Amino acid sequence: MRRREFVAALSAGHVIFPGRVFGSRRKDGGPVIDLHAHYFPDPWLKLVEAEGARDGMRLTHTDGGGLLFTSDKISLASPPEIAASLESRTKAMDLKGVDIQVLSLTSPMVSWASPDLGARLSQAFNDGASAACTAYSKRFLFAAALPIQAPDLALKELARASQLPGMRAVYFPTSFGGKELDEKSLWPIYAQCEEHGWPVLLHPSETIGRERTAPYWGLDNLAGNPYDTGIATAHLIFGGVLDAFPKLTVMLPHAGGTVPAVIGRWDRGVEARPELKDFKKPASSYLRRFLFDTIAHNDQILLNLIHMVGADRVVLGDDYPFNMGLDRPVDVVERLKLSAKEKDAILGGNAAGALRL
Repeated sequence: MRRREFVAALSAGHVIFPGRVFGSRRKDGGPVIDLHAHYFPDPWLKLVEAEGARDGMRLTHTDGGGLLFTSDKISLASPPEIAASLESRTKAMDLKGVDIQVLSLTSPMVSWASPDLGARLSQAFNDGASAACTAYSKRFLFAAALPIQAPDLALKELARASQLPGMRAVYFPTSFGGKELDEKSLWPIYAQCEEHGWPVLLHPSETIGRERTAPYWGLDNLAGNPYDTGIATAHLIFGGVLDAFPKLTVMLPHAGGTVPAVIGRWDRGVEARPELKDFKKPASSYLRRFLFDTIAHNDQILLNLIHMVGADRVVLGDDYPFNMGLDRPVDVVERLKLSAKEKDAILGGNAAGALRL
């Protein structure tokens, strides 16, 4: 099936897989789309293993077939499923009721590396992810990795990656090399994303406060990830990124992290803090500029988020294949007290619109 034919069939909910109907978990027959799914292509792993140590990143293999990345800033264990065969991945997707995954990196991403290695790592991921999209054209799309520590190289790779089959979004860490997402060097990248309609998907990498979370295993994930997303979001709002690029769409992982809980405090800060005296709008007026995934791990919190931002700003997320993800992501949405139309939007309709499918 050619790409144009596939997109037309996708929009109509008519794409058929052997033995199953695409989007069978949605009432409107459209595909279930997971916007938060991680993947390490083999060429990317081999490049990290061969050259990462020179830039301070070591990759070792655990006895169970998992992967361990270590540096002076991170220690991350990834399960073997993140680099397993595409066939086994699609089988796992079938069990979860997911039709399409948008493949993305996760920590350590590429911003830890020198500019040259970061550019080559980005190319290795983008080529590997695109190869998966070509091999399974009905099951995968991908968010491009970019060496944002070197903006000129990032723009060059963005132009190249945008021509690859399956590229529909861009992937950013929530901070990089001690810099934040309102860094002016990133604005030309934002401009390209806005012009072409590519959403920017965020994910924590080097979380804040690791010296405080280190004593308890996993606290940098349990606390660091949501806090880091909140700080990154504050920089996008208060740093003027969303004002400068009014059509840019940004997806926040883990149901927005701390953002929904602190947005009222941010609004009060705009009213009361002298540092924000030139900020003319409530911070909460920017909430609907973001997409939020469903990884809240609490139905009431997820419902509160939906009521706060609208069902049309929430998208399905899984965090595949990590143990902090959702075992049955579709069931999380289906059991909520929402209309069938709202559930269908969250399960795939909103993502299809953001990805321009």
